[in-house]
Amino acid sequence: MGLKAGTASIEIINEKDTMKIISQAHSSKFISLFYKVEDRIESTLSQGSSLLPIGQPIKYRVKIQEGKHRRDKEVIFDHGKGKALYFDYRNNEEEEFEVPSPVFDPLSGFYYFRTRELVLGKPLYVTVFDNKKIWDVEVQVLRKETVTLPAGRFNTIVVKPLLKSEGIFSRKGDVHIWLTDDEKHIPVLVTLKVKIGHVAATLVEGMY
Repeated sequence: MGLKAGTASIEIINEKDTMKIISQAHSSKFISLFYKVEDRIESTLSQGSSLLPIGQPIKYRVKIQEGKHRRDKEVIFDHGKGKALYFDYRNNEEEEFEVPSPVFDPLSGFYYFRTRELVLGKPLYVTVFDNKKIWDVEVQVLRKETVTLPAGRFNTIVVKPLLKSEGIFSRKGDVHIWLTDDEKHIPVLVTLKVKIGHVAATLVEGMY
C-alpha cells in the first residue's frame, strides 16, 4: 500500500585480521503491530593469511524474528579440517558437518560473487552452507539497466540469486539485485516478495 515497512542496512567493518558483514532489518512501529521484524545476520570473514584466503567465512550468526518465525543459530567454520560446527541455540542443538572448499555462508557468498566478473547470460555458482545443508546457489546475470535512486543515477547489472537457504526475510518469490556496473558491484536496489507483500530496498547513502 506504499507504506514504509521498515529499514535495512548492510555494513562492512574492517578489523585487524578479519572483517564483518552485518545485515539488519527492522520493521516500522506501525508494521510491527501486525508483523514484527527484528533481524540481524553477521558474517566474520578472513582478511587473508597464509592459511585462509581473503573472504573465507570464519563464523556466521543469525538472529531472526519475523512474525512467529524465529531463529538463533551460529556456524563456526574450520576450513583446514573441512568442518562446520553448527549451533541452534533455540533448540539446544550442536552438530558437526563436513564441508567442501571453498564454502561460504549466505552473506560471505554474496561478498564473493560480487568480486567475480559478471557476464550477461552466464550464471555464477557459489557453494553455500546454511541450515545444515550445502547448496550450490546459482546467480543469474540478467541484464544491464540504468536506475535513478535517492543516492543518484547508476548504471547497473541486474542479478537474480536462486536462493534456497535462509537469510533476511522468509521469501515467497524471486529476489532481484541491482549492482553497479563497475568493479565494485555495489548493491543499490533489492526487490523481493515476502509473506506480507513486496519489499524494495534502495541505497539512500553510502560510500561510493
